[in-house]
Amino acid sequence: MRKDIHPDYHVIDVKMTDGTVLQMRTTWGKEGDTMTLDIDPTVHPAWTGGSSRLMDAGGRVSKFKKKYEGLGF
Repeated sequence: MRKDIHPDYHVIDVKMTDGTVLQMRTTWGKEGDTMTLDIDPTVHPAWTGGSSRLMDAGGRVSKFKKKYEGLGF
């Protein structure tokens, strides 16, 4: 393997939305930097199982459903 081609891998602090701070190794930023998250696994519906609503902006969902209504969706 060639030398000096890989980025620096170091420890940063990751601040979650509830204020907790985790230390993680990454190539982002510099050693000791803090990454503040707006969305994290404690609040995101994909991880919490929250309900999400399908927004029909400009009838796009309706157009899609009408176009493919015969395919058994």
